[in-house]
Amino acid sequence: MQIPKRILGRTGVEVTQLGLGGEGVLRTYGQEKQAQAVIDQALALGINYFESARAYSGSEGYYGLALGERRKDIFLTSKSHQRSAAGAREHLRTTLDNMKTDWLDLWQVHDVRSEADLQQIFAPGGAIEAFDEAKRAGRVRFVGVTGHEDPRIMRKALDLYDFDTVLMPVNPAEPAHRSFLDTVLPEARSRNLGIIGMKVLCRGLGLQVPGLAGVEPWIGYALSQAVSTIVIGCDDPGQVRQNVAAAAAASAMAEEEQRRLEQALAPWARRLMYYKP
Repeated sequence: MQIPKRILGRTGVEVTQLGLGGEGVLRTYGQEKQAQAVIDQALALGINYFESARAYSGSEGYYGLALGERRKDIFLTSKSHQRSAAGAREHLRTTLDNMKTDWLDLWQVHDVRSEADLQQIFAPGGAIEAFDEAKRAGRVRFVGVTGHEDPRIMRKALDLYDFDTVLMPVNPAEPAHRSFLDTVLPEARSRNLGIIGMKVLCRGLGLQVPGLAGVEPWIGYALSQAVSTIVIGCDDPGQVRQNVAAAAAASAMAEEEQRRLEQALAPWARRLMYYKP
């Protein structure tokens, strides 16, 4: 069972088409043994893309405890939700300390959702200054941006800085409301950005939809889009194995099947994507 790899856009790096998300058991405190079991299982099954964020509770610290010498063999990422340069610099210091590493492969501006975010991040003294400094200094190899609220805001962000990657929601409920797939994804492709899919299982809510209880259709749909990789958080090693099996076996989903899933999920879209009406 081998997970296929894809190129992460302009970075040129080969990453497994399934990565370990920084949520699930990793977004906790005090569960070191459980978190290490999940990270160990992901490594054992060949996953090489691992993500976290300053906002994800003890996630960064769990990686620091678990990786050791294995850190050099993986693509390690985190995020900062700070909007000022000073705040982002402090976040990076904390992240590197927590993860017990001297560098990140990818550092991402986290959860850009409003015009106010854009104004703060890209103003003089805004967070993007710290991201750019860190890249030029070699403390991070690549800089990305993430968002799951408003594709118009994400689209504007891509014009304000020369990002290497973009992280966005990718699932069959997403096209029914504020679709990133119709707007941000084509623009990201035109710029050769690494495209990372999140919310693949709609925070697990998708598995409660009648007739769609397994992870296979959700992962199959996401990997049929023009993504470099998808990230899914896991609660235990069994979920890692389940997701890896689905990602390893996934083949391109026919357009007709994709549309059928989208139509079936349209009535659920707002609840699954948790947008306000």
